[in-house]
Amino acid sequence: MIPLEDNFTDVLRKAMHGLGLSPRTAAKDAGISENEVQELLNGKFEEGKARAMATVLKLQGDALVRLARNQYEPLVALPAWLAMVTTPLGDMLVNAYIVWDPQTRRGAIFDTGTRASAILNVVQREQLDVAAIFLTHSHPDHIAALDELKRTLDVEAWSSETEPVRGTKTFRPGDLFSAGRHFIRTRLTPGHSPGGATFLIEGLEVKLAIVGDALFAGSIGGVHDNYPEALETIRREILGLPEDTILCPGHGPLTSVALEKANNPFF
Repeated sequence: MIPLEDNFTDVLRKAMHGLGLSPRTAAKDAGISENEVQELLNGKFEEGKARAMATVLKLQGDALVRLARNQYEPLVALPAWLAMVTTPLGDMLVNAYIVWDPQTRRGAIFDTGTRASAILNVVQREQLDVAAIFLTHSHPDHIAALDELKRTLDVEAWSSETEPVRGTKTFRPGDLFSAGRHFIRTRLTPGHSPGGATFLIEGLEVKLAIVGDALFAGSIGGVHDNYPEALETIRREILGLPEDTILCPGHGPLTSVALEKANNPFF
């Protein structure tokens, strides 16, 4: 399994940042010392202190403890018509996805990662007819191979109208696209980025959502503005989907709505 994108210290840091709490303020509210907060942030796990911080940061304590003890492994089977392509950027790994109709071989690409060759290899191996490229957001690690893929495959690319990417057409929330026997419906899930999008794949036997960096297994993408609203958007637009929906994040392993509702400390 691909490692989780975030550990418990990442979750603490993201929640503190989102709530605008310094280590000193968080320590005071949690009833522990600032030094003990720094020790937690540096990876020294102590359950009582972690639970105290979880209360202050409005995190689910049990889920945070499981994460700290490396007890969360979201094992989700990859459908035969879904390819998860992981490419490196420095010491980080970024995911792109290819979804296709097994009968018509018509498919779509979601984000590009950093190397076009990784996606092109799947397209060639599966003999796919690519309808379009869809972008969850505009951060460089998710669009690095866009120009090469567009040129090689001779296809259009689409990005959110609230976060347009150069050289793409733009979509609005609720727009519907087709690729083979399945449909791609857009949802706006900002927070990590202004126009972050989630793509629901409809019409096949397995429910699927490409969520970009809105949500990771056991965590969320960093939120830089309006943290409470970003969490509420994720609850409504992603975790409000049927519980058996497979979630495809921009980093880390596949997960599902049910797994995240039970194991993500932010919810």
